[in-house]
Amino acid sequence: MKVGIASTGLTKFSKDDISIESLMVSSIKPVFENASNLEQKDIDVVLTSTNANDKYLANIVSELSGISPKVAHSVESLCNSGTNCLVSAYAYISSGLAKTALVVGAEKTDSPGLVLEWDKSRGQYKHPIYWSSIFTQAYMRKYGTTMEDLAYVSAKNHRNALDNPNAYFNRTYSVEEIMQSKFLTENIRLLDCSMPCNGAAAILLASEEVISRFTDKPIWITGIGQKATSAGFTKNNDLSSMQSTISSVVDAYDMSKKQPSDIDVAELHDAFSICEMIELEDLGLVDRGKSMSYVKQLYDTSDRKINPRGGLIGSGHPLGATGVAQTIEIFNQLQGDAGKRQINGAKTGMVHNMSAAGTSSTVLILES
Repeated sequence: MKVGIASTGLTKFSKDDISIESLMVSSIKPVFENASNLEQKDIDVVLTSTNANDKYLANIVSELSGISPKVAHSVESLCNSGTNCLVSAYAYISSGLAKTALVVGAEKTDSPGLVLEWDKSRGQYKHPIYWSSIFTQAYMRKYGTTMEDLAYVSAKNHRNALDNPNAYFNRTYSVEEIMQSKFLTENIRLLDCSMPCNGAAAILLASEEVISRFTDKPIWITGIGQKATSAGFTKNNDLSSMQSTISSVVDAYDMSKKQPSDIDVAELHDAFSICEMIELEDLGLVDRGKSMSYVKQLYDTSDRKINPRGGLIGSGHPLGATGVAQTIEIFNQLQGDAGKRQINGAKTGMVHNMSAAGTSSTVLILES
């Protein structure tokens, strides 16, 4: 059974003091406003994507929104929670257990997913900047990448975010400014990092049988790939690559019957600058060792094909909302409703969302 996206809602990503429940409800409201004839009774499943999983959020948010679904629960997988939640919703619909599912992702700046109890076993190296530093060192050693090469990722994504009204950042940074930003490790600067923030994003999925009731421009999820390799990133044999991403994209391409050359626009999980460079290669979008020149080309030509909304670096990174927000951007691109960010003629898009040094990854392929 085909499953599509019918409607979406998104809050601005910020540091404003607001409860996670309010964030979620704020993202749900436009889902109903943007859909035709959608009523609360039409929602069969409500899934919340968040690492604040001690709050019974799916049920609370359902009640606050006037929804009484058949199924309500949360999905937690760190930064990969959003797309995991979407895949769960897809499974409910494709199996025939539901006709519609509302996915709501949200996080606050004090998310318990930022540093895990598991991570604390590494002592002072518990923060994600340390795994990103190790990946950066491995990639630089293998391909001769420079700190200036990395700066182009951040410069590109901050520039793209300038045309995203919901982005956390609202200014550009030059390559020179990024080069001069504070070093957090020997090879990670402050402006190489995505920023935790408050934000929420919501998506209505529906079966082919009922989706025309809610939209005349559905976007279909045609490819899904997921892989969890471990909890500790040291299980990765090659730290210049992420095995979970490679495994996931193979399955997504196979399910959708697509290949890298078919991808018109992509949202990649740039938690740090190095992540985008590695992912471009792991997803087959560029050849090994060629990400540096490709990102510079995107920057020099103002090409928005990769991370048109600004990625995590430009848009902000509220963990549970990120994968949902990435998918909303591809939805908007394929509907032709991305405004100044629009990629002309986009028909096929990709979402890549991952967790904890690529120990788990999800890849979605969407088509108009």
